[in-house]
Amino acid sequence: MSEEINVNDEINEVEKPVEDVVNEAAEVASEPEAKVEEAIEEPVAEEAIEEAVAEEAIAEEPVEEVVTEAPAAEPVAEEPIAVKVVAEVQPTPEPVAPVEFDWNSIGKKHEAYPEGERKRLEDIYEKTMSSIGDHEVVDGTVVGINNREVVVNIGFKSDGVIAVSETRYNPDLKVGDTIEVYVENQEDMGGQLQLSHKKARILRSWERVNEAFEKGEIINGYVKCRTKGGLIVDIFGIEAFLPGSQIDVKPIRDYDQFVDKVMEFKIVKINQEYKNVVVSHKALIEDELEAQKAEIISKLEKGQVLEGTVKNITSYGVFIDLGGVDGLIHITDLSWGRINHPEEIVQLDQKLNVCILDFDENKKRIALGLKQLTPHPWDSLTSDLKVGDKVKGRVVVIADYGAFVEITTGVEGLIHVSEMSWSQHLRTAQDFLKVGDEVEAVVLTLDRDERKMSLGIKQLIPDPWTDILKRYPVGSKHEATVRNFTNFGIFVELEEGVDGLIHISDLSWSKKIKHPAEFTKIGEKINVVVLDVDVENRRLSLGHKQLEENPWDVFESIFTVGSIHKGTIVSSAEKGVIVALPYGVEGFAPSRHIQKEDGANAKVDESLDFKVIEFSKENKKIILSHSRMHQDTKAAEKVKDEKEKESAEMTTKRAVKKLKDGLEKTTLGDLDALANLKASMEKSEEEAKSE
Repeated sequence: MSEEINVNDEINEVEKPVEDVVNEAAEVASEPEAKVEEAIEEPVAEEAIEEAVAEEAIAEEPVEEVVTEAPAAEPVAEEPIAVKVVAEVQPTPEPVAPVEFDWNSIGKKHEAYPEGERKRLEDIYEKTMSSIGDHEVVDGTVVGINNREVVVNIGFKSDGVIAVSETRYNPDLKVGDTIEVYVENQEDMGGQLQLSHKKARILRSWERVNEAFEKGEIINGYVKCRTKGGLIVDIFGIEAFLPGSQIDVKPIRDYDQFVDKVMEFKIVKINQEYKNVVVSHKALIEDELEAQKAEIISKLEKGQVLEGTVKNITSYGVFIDLGGVDGLIHITDLSWGRINHPEEIVQLDQKLNVCILDFDENKKRIALGLKQLTPHPWDSLTSDLKVGDKVKGRVVVIADYGAFVEITTGVEGLIHVSEMSWSQHLRTAQDFLKVGDEVEAVVLTLDRDERKMSLGIKQLIPDPWTDILKRYPVGSKHEATVRNFTNFGIFVELEEGVDGLIHISDLSWSKKIKHPAEFTKIGEKINVVVLDVDVENRRLSLGHKQLEENPWDVFESIFTVGSIHKGTIVSSAEKGVIVALPYGVEGFAPSRHIQKEDGANAKVDESLDFKVIEFSKENKKIILSHSRMHQDTKAAEKVKDEKEKESAEMTTKRAVKKLKDGLEKTTLGDLDALANLKASMEKSEEEAKSE
């Protein structure tokens, strides 16, 4: 390539000028070392120059030597490679015939590379350029590390910097390692490429987590610490929650034993909104256990006795591990006697024999029993026990209807609330007994086949109704305790087992009581009189007002019909008002009988005169009227006026009759007598009118 060639000044008209050849050599020099050497060794450039010289005429004056150096290649080559083209002046040849010039080739670049080679070189060059956008996760190469920063090359026009704190989890990071980075900004205000390794890890981690969840992959995780209800696990740099129930198929009491360990997990739930991940270690072994359970259950038989280990204790029973499958002993199947909690019988990790009571192959449930391995206490109950015998026991259960008393372990009897007292009024078992009480009772019924027994404690004391007529004869007076109210009366207790009823009508002679609560209170003492005794039905009819004489015998002579009494309206009723009268008695005034003389109705707390218009001793009823007071006065005045008018008319009639009688004695010729008669008649008429 350093050979010298002589050309004339018209060399620029050749098909391929020398400058083009030099430029191509420069392009080749810019490629990697191997490509540059290949381009230099290519003889195409020399041949093109020689061909151009041969076709042109020889110049008369020599052309100065032209030397062009190719630009230095990348630092791959140790020394720059120079491409030198020298134009050497040749001796003047013999004149030749002119060659026809191809004008179409002027300005077109001659390809210096074989077909496809240029394309290959372009592809290699394009791979050195990266197309990077903001908010993308790309791989970068560590090109520098200092105490504060890590310099990363991502193939961009400039390198990015991340803080050393983001790579603390990887203390072995060194120059040349590949790490993931997140492009926050291609160019900040200072022209710096902003990268983040922490965000890249998080984004890539979530992609891995979602992929593992969708494919159901088994992943490894590092147990970081314990938290409420479970453990915190690091998977792909994300904190996930491992519930305590998902650690193992059996309950785990000590979570700390798993901290700082690497375990296998399966992602069971992802909350994309809150970025929560739940993993399970239990799910990995459940499939295997299910196969074991199916095999074990297929070999089970009812009544079979197996050895198991107490796995868990709850308030309702005990879970037993039978070697790969769990069974439940209900609290009622732990002991023939009553217990408050299974911990009274068994302890955790205790080994014991259990009996298969029932099992469900589909639901993988097994019902176990412990008490079934011992004889039933009823079978060992003494044969001498019979109805009427007295027994002692402890109250184990209290209900509203009665109490269960344990005679011996596993043998109980029921004391119904009706057998606790001779009293007939409603009460509950809690009024007599409480759990833990030691009681003595009488056997009322005994059924060994059904294993049932009923007891009674009231039978230990005599029945108070056996001699009731002697102790509570009719007319006798007693003191009782108020126990209950009803709308029709008061239930009182004379003694334990002897109750009576005071009807509401027998509470007071004078007051009208709407409800017994107006008269007394529950728990108060009240004096009563026995009115009637029903021994067969165990009923006593009592009275309170009978302790006093009937005041209505006296009221009958005081509040006679038509008598007037001063009264005060104390309350209003549906059809009238209640009026308080003297001697503590009350009367009733209908609404139409409380109108006053001015037309207004009387009001509560107003004192007025009332007239008795009706009195009933049997019904203890007094009907009053205030309106009758002024109505009767007006009627009396009217009657008086009518009588006086009638008297005047009679006087006039008598005078007229007298005059008529006088006329009959008078003669027609006696004028003086006629004049006197006329004057007398006029005088009589004037007197009558004046009256």
